[in-house]
Amino acid sequence: MKVLVSAYACRPNMGSDPGIGWNTINELAKKHQVWVLTRKDNYPFIEAEIKPKSIPGLEFIYFDLPGAEYWKKGVGLIYLHYYLWQIQAYFVGRKLHNNIGFNIVHHVSYVTYNYPSFLSFLPVPFIWGPVGGGESAPRTFWQDFHLRGKIYEVIRNLIRWTREKDPFVSFTAKKSFLAWGMTQDTAEKLKKLGAANVKVFSPVGLSQQEIDCLAQSSLTKTAPVIFLSIGRLLHWKGFYLGLKAFAQANLTDAEYWIIGDGPDLKYLQALTEKLGITQQVKFWGKLPREKIFQLLGESHVLVHPSLHESGGFVCMEAMAAGRPVICLDLGGPALQVVEETGFKISAHTPEQTVRDLATAMTCLAQNNELRLRMGSVARKLARENFSWEVKSQVLAQTYAEILTSPESLTSSSAIQL
Repeated sequence: MKVLVSAYACRPNMGSDPGIGWNTINELAKKHQVWVLTRKDNYPFIEAEIKPKSIPGLEFIYFDLPGAEYWKKGVGLIYLHYYLWQIQAYFVGRKLHNNIGFNIVHHVSYVTYNYPSFLSFLPVPFIWGPVGGGESAPRTFWQDFHLRGKIYEVIRNLIRWTREKDPFVSFTAKKSFLAWGMTQDTAEKLKKLGAANVKVFSPVGLSQQEIDCLAQSSLTKTAPVIFLSIGRLLHWKGFYLGLKAFAQANLTDAEYWIIGDGPDLKYLQALTEKLGITQQVKFWGKLPREKIFQLLGESHVLVHPSLHESGGFVCMEAMAAGRPVICLDLGGPALQVVEETGFKISAHTPEQTVRDLATAMTCLAQNNELRLRMGSVARKLARENFSWEVKSQVLAQTYAEILTSPESLTSSSAIQL
């Protein structure tokens, strides 16, 4: 099939949106002819990767708004640029469609549900996503957020509510032959926006090279037991919950490592001193991916108490390394972790969550056999379910269904902008 892909964020060897964009189009190009619309500043990264590999069936169309390198600075302007870039993408895509005749149009990135894709106006079956962003921190946890965190959550909710009122967002939902939500929370948002065919599917995956690299980490019984958290130090990442739980567990022969940087660093360091666990906690700061993989291999358990997250790459990486995961029963991480590979903690109140996190930490610290058994199952699950090769099978099946479905061939006519 001839596929037109919108991938605003698309760069090889990266995580988050750029990694999702890159890996998705690479899997699509194995079976189809793929044309990719992406930003001009992605050019050096993409071309450096594809020239030595000479990937067939894959063509990139780079473009951007005039002077974009000067004015798209700051989070607000980035999203304004993203919105305007997608309008431009429609005209570029329409011209290509007139010349090529695409079978499917697929919006891949950004993976956010509350911004429209104007390519949905083309008279071609349109796939939206997977997209995320519909998750929210439970309101009972707001009481523990510092002022900056509370302001962030209020503004985030206000922006989402405002963006949902954009008629082009609801049009994108209604025009979607398939709308994929990364989590059940986002899937519910898509349904409310008017999407008729909504499914939950996570685009978060690992390359076979990453899986093989992480699989080299040995499953060890050595003391002390090291708990590890990885991510930006933000209030909604919930690292303060992990620290409180570690202190409550009172594990004298254990350590807690935190990898990452962010605005909450000083707050978390002060909390560590207040809890009296300074000697057992180490803040590593921001590290390169290779070093993170190394420390993951030296640790025993991943603790990921994020309060709202669509993806959760780090949980997937930990499982591929054979590490049990303790996470909250929220968002993307909750879709990855099962009973045999870790603990999913219900998040009703901060006090209950800290108590249950502490219980899970104690259980894994004191039971070597359970830790090793969970790690072994986690590694097997990651190998069988988290690779991009496996994700591509879902994409292939979906595309085949669209091509053979009579409904997909009666798409309404395009609305000209």
